[in-house]
Amino acid sequence: LCLSVCRLKSSVSFLTRSDRPNLAYHKLKGRNPGIIFLPGFNSNMNGQKAIALEDFCNSLGHAFIRFDYTGCGNSNGNFEECTIGKWRKDVLSILDELTDGPQILVGSSLGGWLMLHAAMARPDKVAALVGVAVAADHLVTTFNRLPIETQKEIEDKGEWKFPTKHSEEGYYTLTYDFIREAENHCVLNSPIPITCPIRLIHGMKDEDVPWQISLQVANRVLSRDVDVILRKGGHHRMSEKEDTKLLVNTVDDLIDKLSTVT
Repeated sequence: LCLSVCRLKSSVSFLTRSDRPNLAYHKLKGRNPGIIFLPGFNSNMNGQKAIALEDFCNSLGHAFIRFDYTGCGNSNGNFEECTIGKWRKDVLSILDELTDGPQILVGSSLGGWLMLHAAMARPDKVAALVGVAVAADHLVTTFNRLPIETQKEIEDKGEWKFPTKHSEEGYYTLTYDFIREAENHCVLNSPIPITCPIRLIHGMKDEDVPWQISLQVANRVLSRDVDVILRKGGHHRMSEKEDTKLLVNTVDDLIDKLSTVT
């Protein structure tokens, strides 16, 4: 284990930005299309899916980048001050500063929401999308479903303890301002102007993000080349061996597809 952990720590690079916190990333040089992994909420670039994709790209000779959002993992910045808008800008910084040519974005959970924004902002660069348990609008939708009194309490207190199994406390603390800002980035209320190929993988036993969100995304995007793959036994993290294999195969198919087109 030490070997892989030490390897991860020693090879982290930083993208320096004059106006924003520096972003930690790990980049493999290789041919296009390059693959970029976008982690989930409060997650980092060292997760199982990111490493599995990196190993796969390495064996194939394709470019690959994994990175940490502002305030997460090894990146600079304060997690408490982060917003969906700031993280969206992080993704665009990585795309603009570290890549050339077509890229396939692989977004996990919150990363799936951000990849949609990146595809809308950089249509010439984003050649395809793979979502794993895409959490588009999820925090806002969940907040809006709370009883009005609870919403009012959260507004008065200025913070929301969002229940989750993925934290020791059993919740993530989100500020009320975070939710208000996130509303500006909701995508499911109208058509989503993305036309590239999209693959959406979702576990039907996902207790964090309902798999129906992937169907909503599929309905909303303008692209006609959209597949939704539901895993009956899949959980939110989709990190079982078979889940990882499915993810890698899905990316592999898209690389083939894009290579044939060009």
